[in-house]
Amino acid sequence: MKSDSQLKQDVLDELAWDPEIDERDFGVQVKEGIVTLTGHPRSFHAKHCAERAARRVSGVRAIAVEMDVQLPGDAERADADIAWAVENALSWNSVVPASAMQVAVEHGVVTLSGQVDWDYQRRAAVDVIRQLNGVRDIVNQMVLNPRTSGTDIAQRIEDALRRQAAQDARHIKVMVKDGVVTLSGQVRSMAERQAAFNAAWIAPGVMKVVDDLRVTL
Repeated sequence: MKSDSQLKQDVLDELAWDPEIDERDFGVQVKEGIVTLTGHPRSFHAKHCAERAARRVSGVRAIAVEMDVQLPGDAERADADIAWAVENALSWNSVVPASAMQVAVEHGVVTLSGQVDWDYQRRAAVDVIRQLNGVRDIVNQMVLNPRTSGTDIAQRIEDALRRQAAQDARHIKVMVKDGVVTLSGQVRSMAERQAAFNAAWIAPGVMKVVDDLRVTL
């Protein structure tokens, strides 16, 4: 098991390794395997990349985010300009049903609402917006249209977990009720926890995923 000091150094090294991150904009604190990211990233995309980098490090049990995006002067945009850019970017993305989404922007914070059929469409919309200049944060309020779930939905998720979460899939329990999937049990890394979460969302009929998984080292 890594010590907190070693884990901190590994996270710092991973931040420095990622070409999309300026590691000087971030601070790292570690206590009992829980990583706290602090600092003032210069874009929402950089903030996301820092969180993603920390998740890649083995030994990380959980991540606390205490970062505040501070845009440089040349990246500042009026809310109306951001809203136009968001609408334009969504309309050009073949995965995102832009007509089903509503966009609101206030002080650089983009709020998405509306209904889509699949979770990957919600995530694709956020991925598109994340890289736009002027965006400070994204509030995703989009909901999924109700779908008829098959009786084998739990089995489909368990099969996907075995394919994607390697040996720890046997320690993951899946419960499904009214389209809500609850994952419980133990995994050995944040990466495996994320893989299980993603696998559950892909299953047809899933309206919500409750992540009660614990990372044990």
